[in-house]
Amino acid sequence: MAAPVLAFEDLGLVQGTGWLFRHLDLRVQPRDRLALIGRNGAGKTTLLKLLAGLIEADEGRRTIVPGTRVVLLEQEPDLAGHQTLGEWALAGADAPARHEVAAIADQIGLDLARPCATASGGERRRAAIARALAQDPQVLLLDEPTNHLDLAAIEWLEGWLSRFAGAFVVISHDRAFLTRLTRSTLWLDRGGIRRAEVGYGGFEAWTEQVHAEEARNAERLDAKLKLEEHWLQRGVTARRRRNQGRLAKLVEMRATRAAMIGVQGTAKLAIGTDEVRSKTVIEARTVGKSYGERAVIRDFTLRIQRGDRIGIVGANGAGKTTLLRLLTGEIAPDVGEVKLAKTLNGIVIDQQRRLLESGRTVRDVLAGGGDWIDVLGVKKHVAGYLKEFLFDPAIAEAHVDALSGGERSRLLLAREFARASNLLVLDEPTNDLDLETLDLLQEVIADYDGTVLIVSHDRDFLDRTVTVTLGLDGSGTVDIVAGGYEDWARRRRERSETKRPSAAKADAPAPPKPRAKLTYKDQRDLDRLPAEIERLEGEIARGEATLADPDLFARDPRRFDATMAAIAAAREAKDAAETRWLELAELAEGLA
Repeated sequence: MAAPVLAFEDLGLVQGTGWLFRHLDLRVQPRDRLALIGRNGAGKTTLLKLLAGLIEADEGRRTIVPGTRVVLLEQEPDLAGHQTLGEWALAGADAPARHEVAAIADQIGLDLARPCATASGGERRRAAIARALAQDPQVLLLDEPTNHLDLAAIEWLEGWLSRFAGAFVVISHDRAFLTRLTRSTLWLDRGGIRRAEVGYGGFEAWTEQVHAEEARNAERLDAKLKLEEHWLQRGVTARRRRNQGRLAKLVEMRATRAAMIGVQGTAKLAIGTDEVRSKTVIEARTVGKSYGERAVIRDFTLRIQRGDRIGIVGANGAGKTTLLRLLTGEIAPDVGEVKLAKTLNGIVIDQQRRLLESGRTVRDVLAGGGDWIDVLGVKKHVAGYLKEFLFDPAIAEAHVDALSGGERSRLLLAREFARASNLLVLDEPTNDLDLETLDLLQEVIADYDGTVLIVSHDRDFLDRTVTVTLGLDGSGTVDIVAGGYEDWARRRRERSETKRPSAAKADAPAPPKPRAKLTYKDQRDLDRLPAEIERLEGEIARGEATLADPDLFARDPRRFDATMAAIAAAREAKDAAETRWLELAELAEGLA
């Protein structure tokens, strides 16, 4: 193992009245590709600042190889006091070379002359990336680098990092980004840190192993109860199992929508039945919108039904916001028409998080300073509702200013999802969220009874949530694809390939014939697995009912342990069965 270029021994930091973390040992080796994972508020950003030497630890020793340049890409860089993005990028004693900044800015489409006061979130992020990368770091610390970036910029950054000769540590909510780039993982959990030599792609399997090992090591009943309480609060294990059911439902919904979308990607308006029309909440007919000589949207037709989850993707400036404003009635089209259902009642959660004014407490935001909040017509206590969104109830009296960026985003989601609505508009909802909150958001969207419009550059999030993707390429054309981001990307690749002249040789072997149907074994499994899953659910429920006896452990510890083992085995078997069934269902859908 190579010697680390940057390390901390016995790291400890006090925050408020207690330790944020203590006795942490961590190292960064040459060429490390590290994902830093942890819940919002666990101290991920603080840890990056400690590694960068920007703040001092209360305990521990930081060591660094002499001459090593460590650069931190901050989540919210301070541009105050600078006129233009270029001036900011070249300021300070550690400023990079002007030509290096200019070269990177040119590659990512950044105008360095843009005034800081009017720069968008995406332009500010590009300026921060240009400054950080141009400093020629040996260790690069990245705090949510994909926030506010469009897909082209994200892919450019992925390419740059894949060629980077140094080491990097990255905090990100973008699962696709993490999976493609990282090879090791640091998990900041309950004030401690663990390292595994697996990238984010293996993170969930690793954490399940950690939880299982903790369970095996919990010898007394009180230890088991405390561990179970943590799992229930964390909510990840159960949520991951529910993900399988939600994905199966999403596959079914996408298949239904695919049947309604024509070959060119326009809704089949002519064959709409009365039942379909009664479910329509937004209907766009041959809509066009231009700004000056540029056609942003042209000849766009779509019928959005109650329960649809619509994802909108494209490069910055392609027209995503214009399309969203057209669909919600905020602006009128130049040609065509957009009809909204009279009963439509929408809420909007945008990138700016405007609801969270400075100086307010969490209780003020949720319940106007009271103890109770009206959640879809049901009164809930603030403490209980905070738990549903993965907060410690003690945070109720905390000021919004003291929360991390991810905690503020989660608080806004909690507040808005309490309101009665039948249209939910989410503009970059994943910015600043941790991965556990992303799971929660996916669950809330799946259970939402209305229609959802999502603008996002988070590819994995779109793949897990939307039934229809609207893809914009900047030409004014809007691709309408049943499915998520990968379905849209595949459509674009296929279209690009059909435009290329064929290079196949005449004597090339014929491609194998596609399968016409499932194999006998696959079909048998597809038919029998629902009953098997139901049987396993019953077995788990009976075991949990047995464990509900508070005296069981004291009276019969062997039976207690045997029941726990049986439940764990049944859950593992159920997970495997659900995964197998989902794979077969997707295969059957593709063959159909």
